[in-house]
Amino acid sequence: MNAASAPVAPEFPAYWEEACQHLMKKDRVMRKLIPQFGDARLATRGDAFVTLARSIVGQQISVKAAQSVWDRFSALTRRITPGSVLKLNVDDMRASGLSARKVEYLVDLALHFQDGRLTPKQWPSMDDEDIINVLVAVRGIGRWTAEMFLIFHLMRPNVLPLDDVGLINGISRNYFSGETVSRSEAREVAHAWSPYCSVATWYIWRSLDPLPVAY
Repeated sequence: MNAASAPVAPEFPAYWEEACQHLMKKDRVMRKLIPQFGDARLATRGDAFVTLARSIVGQQISVKAAQSVWDRFSALTRRITPGSVLKLNVDDMRASGLSARKVEYLVDLALHFQDGRLTPKQWPSMDDEDIINVLVAVRGIGRWTAEMFLIFHLMRPNVLPLDDVGLINGISRNYFSGETVSRSEAREVAHAWSPYCSVATWYIWRSLDPLPVAY
């Protein structure tokens, strides 16, 4: 096993228990949903660059396919860092299963880290929207990817990813008996979740797929 794939101890949000209590008090669905998943909770692994690189690799393909491509890609170098990615041969990256466009996106991401346009040390003092604006300046990163980064890496508590199909489907199933839900209806449901929309979203995802995801 290379260093890029070595297991890293997960880190959990300190606010999780408080958030669960708040959500169960404010929302009837959460009151039923949260106890079903015991001690399972959001977890983050790895560093900022790896998290964003994995999100690019996983775009528009299944979770299983994304893991397979990531395993082959990460085997190309001892450790996935901006510098090591910039040294990789493009043909080798393509041979790992990456499209030409994803190779370009990964190189652009690495350059943003390498030349200081992305500075993770500043992010803890920045609000969510400012971080999103910085991230979407990178090729291949849209608002959804930036919001997943806020939830899964920075573990920001109050992110509501309205572009996420799973969230919308989960709200439809849990609150509207499967009827189609608009963004405004989803936002109305989520009004009771604030300031812990990330936690509620995580449980909505669990209602569709009990296996937790970690990036």
